Amino acid sequence: MRSIALADAWSSGRNNFNLIRLFAAWLVIYGHAWAITGSAGGDLVTRLTRFKFAGGVAVDVFFFISGFLIAASLARNDVRSYLASRALRILPALVVCVALSVFVLGPLLTTADDYWRDPMTWDYLWANSSLWASRYTLPGVFQALPQQAVNGSLWTLPIEARLYLALLVASLLGVLTARRYTPLWAIAMAAAYAFAAWRNPLPEWLANYVWCTAFFITGTLCWLHRERIRLGAWPLIALLGIALLARGTPWFHLPYFAIACYGTLWLAFVPTLPLIRRNDLSYGLYLYGWPAAQLVQQFSPGGPMHNVLWATLLAGTLAAASWFAIEQPALRWKRKMGSE
Repeated sequence: MRSIALADAWSSGRNNFNLIRLFAAWLVIYGHAWAITGSAGGDLVTRLTRFKFAGGVAVDVFFFISGFLIAASLARNDVRSYLASRALRILPALVVCVALSVFVLGPLLTTADDYWRDPMTWDYLWANSSLWASRYTLPGVFQALPQQAVNGSLWTLPIEARLYLALLVASLLGVLTARRYTPLWAIAMAAAYAFAAWRNPLPEWLANYVWCTAFFITGTLCWLHRERIRLGAWPLIALLGIALLARGTPWFHLPYFAIACYGTLWLAFVPTLPLIRRNDLSYGLYLYGWPAAQLVQQFSPGGPMHNVLWATLLAGTLAAASWFAIEQPALRWKRKMGSE
């Protein structure tokens, strides 16, 4: 089993990132099905790892890939192009999704008489559309369901936007070189680990922020060290063996982190998997997965797999509409502006 250098794999122009992100977006739908249906137990990933549910693993993979690819984008673009590229990729589809929730889904489903007068309605629209913060509920919407959130997946997007800006600042400060970035990464990881151990258990929102940031900055580290990193099956097998031995212990998070990072790169470049070059539905599937699952629970309640099946079909349809009507035109505009 031969290994290849990450830099050579990247230079080939062929990777499986779009496929991985699409599967990860589906994992979020799958992982949330137990909470949304109010069912006992958990998904297969939860049972296998005894550590994180499927949606949590998917988010970790998303942030690692983002740290890697956004660092690559920053290396190709000036400040203006970088900011335009990131905004056009995230905001148009997000604003439409949030607007549909406020102006279509909400009025149709709300049981509140003062829906339009309630400040919560407009706070949901502004906070989520601007990436300022995450808001989850609309007045009188989904109030009788096990989960009342209209879109519980939106919490990752403000974090991601802030990390994009932090990476830009690091670049402007001249930090994004392997020699300068590596010790800062090590200090940040050690500080976060020590803080988490000291404050254990962390509040959920803070734990999420720490995990997402750790995966993002590690993705950037891998981009900067792409000439030195080699991808092969034996290191992955060794990490899986260590994880198996550590499963169920307080130390499992260490091999888990390593597998999520190295395994994602291995899957992205080594196996020959079906390529998705043109139509990337992953972002739309992520945006619409939760509200689709809530709608299924509202009108066709059932068990987790019933919810997963119909939510996947509904969210997939909405994701396709988002891609062809919003995201793809935005990407064409991005290319006209010279951004990559």
